[in-house]
Amino acid sequence: MSEKLQKVLARAGQGSRRELEKVISDGRVSVNGTVVGLGCRVEPTDTVRFDGRTIDTQGASEQICRVIAYHKQEGEMASRHDPEGRQTVFDRLPKIKDGRWVAIGRLDINTSGLLLFTNDGELANRLMHPSHKIEREFAVRTFGDVSDKTIQTLRTGVMLENGRAHFSKIKENGGEGVNSWYHVTLSEGRNREVRLMWASQDVQVSRLIRVSYGEINLEKSLPRGGWQELELEPVNYLRKLVGLDAALESHLSVREEHRNKSSRIRRAVRRHAVIRQKIENESAGRKKSAKATASGKRTSTKKKNNQKRRIRD
Repeated sequence: MSEKLQKVLARAGQGSRRELEKVISDGRVSVNGTVVGLGCRVEPTDTVRFDGRTIDTQGASEQICRVIAYHKQEGEMASRHDPEGRQTVFDRLPKIKDGRWVAIGRLDINTSGLLLFTNDGELANRLMHPSHKIEREFAVRTFGDVSDKTIQTLRTGVMLENGRAHFSKIKENGGEGVNSWYHVTLSEGRNREVRLMWASQDVQVSRLIRVSYGEINLEKSLPRGGWQELELEPVNYLRKLVGLDAALESHLSVREEHRNKSSRIRRAVRRHAVIRQKIENESAGRKKSAKATASGKRTSTKKKNNQKRRIRD
């Protein structure tokens, strides 16, 4: 039975359907040796190549569905590559043998907190689709006065450029001075939606942290920049939310599922920090060397000019 090409590739962990539609449109995928476009359907026996690599589309149905929870830091990009060379969340993720990690939604560069990744593009695509209305909860620190009227307005809804938006829940959670903390919940993930909603009421957001996605919470034991693989039960909770069959096994062994993984997570974070520091030190060393070379050239030129003046005198 034939299926849409982007669906097959997504199931094989090559990206989300949205990403793969662009890949196919760009002519990077071939079927049985012929470059194809959007709308192509494939059979299980077809040979599919992505950027010249043969994709195991038959083994995709046997692939173990993996989901990891990542604690994103402020200043990290949520894109796979950044043209300005800034650090991305993908730099910190574990290596994956087959397929690649697909982000389930995004957080902007100034937002921290829970970000989920999976190797199942079909799962990612369904979770991101607005029709499923999966609740996301954020901790928000505001700067300035927030009136009861403002809270009520944010509950009932405000008009943004891309449509009406509202918080299904909003609860005050302490604060100090002009800074107040709130926990807000909404069931869609439009770009910068939380910040824009507060901005519509002339309230500035000084910190924004995603603390949960559905019933998946940001664990207090998960350090910033750390990741943790989800066990079978939460993986199947996500699959059930979007109408997918339950997975029968987890990437984690039974022993791993029940032992404390915090030390391994912290080692991974420290290891990445050491590598990052080494790269920064090497970069600083190259800049210093280049500066010294340039300074030496200027000194040499100055000496030659002085010698020429003495000869003329």
